[in-house]
Amino acid sequence: MPPIRLTLLMGLLGFVAYLPAQSPAVKSVPASNIRPCDIYGRAHTPCVAAFSTTRVLFATFTGPLYQVTRQSDKTSKNIGVLSDGYANAATQDSFCDKTTCTITRIYDQSPRHNDLAVAPPGGAAHGRGPGGDDLPAIANALPVTAHGHKVYGIYISAGMGYRNNKTSGIAVNGQPEGVYMVTSGIHANGGCCFDFGNAETNSRDNGNGHMDAISLMCGNPCNPHVGLDMENGIYPDLPVTTGLPFVTALGANDGQKKYQVYWGNAQLGGLATTGLLPLPAKGYTPMRQEGAILLGIGGDNSYASIGSFFEGVMTAGVPSSATMNAVQANVVSVGYAAP
Repeated sequence: MPPIRLTLLMGLLGFVAYLPAQSPAVKSVPASNIRPCDIYGRAHTPCVAAFSTTRVLFATFTGPLYQVTRQSDKTSKNIGVLSDGYANAATQDSFCDKTTCTITRIYDQSPRHNDLAVAPPGGAAHGRGPGGDDLPAIANALPVTAHGHKVYGIYISAGMGYRNNKTSGIAVNGQPEGVYMVTSGIHANGGCCFDFGNAETNSRDNGNGHMDAISLMCGNPCNPHVGLDMENGIYPDLPVTTGLPFVTALGANDGQKKYQVYWGNAQLGGLATTGLLPLPAKGYTPMRQEGAILLGIGGDNSYASIGSFFEGVMTAGVPSSATMNAVQANVVSVGYAAP
């Protein structure tokens, strides 16, 4: 691969957006209330999966963000939002008082309803949960503030993970797509694999090109790297600024010839990017995505990774550089911070 020249996002040409035949209608949203999926929708690359335990990602979304289950009596409760669209953490705190709660479902805010549940066993590993499932994340392990509100992120330890192998609208067989997540550069390791995005529907490694997930991991010492996990390889696997507590990591893949990766400080500033790169030659051109969604694990349920997740989406079609930059500005406006 030729040397990669990092450039500022605003100086780059983006991909031509792809609009599926049955994309959801985009409602009019005041500029002051716009959220990431409103930005993607207006650019004709709509969100087909959108997850967050901190805030709504569509301005018009009013449903619950996630579900917690308490260990004392095994009952569950949905965690909704306040009037300004941020998670109602007080509901969780009250429900989980004097007991331990876990996050047992993460609701898809898109019209596709691609909710994430605890991941089933896979080709690489069976978890320590019932029936070999992975373990769910502890609900109060990652308190942060967003727009001045106390909220909770998802704190993934090794052995934890989420998945949906039966989805709707996710790219398959070389279709174009985009993905982003807000994660952390200080809670990471070199274990495989802290991924969010497209994966195999049978929880096994089915070969090169069967995944398309944004990934953040690090070596020893921990210098975080970002790239697209395309199965059996993370590309281009580039270092991001060390020590950032909140990182935006984004990918765009036309599924046929080209891809692009972006990253930035989720608290301040714009994005750096690889620019357009050719897809790896052996088995990746075209891509062979299968359309499952995973979080915190690899395609075959490799679960040695650790990481943090605050929000993320997948899109139909390849977002432009301008769209990615607008999403980064929206993320920065949240004001993610330690409590």
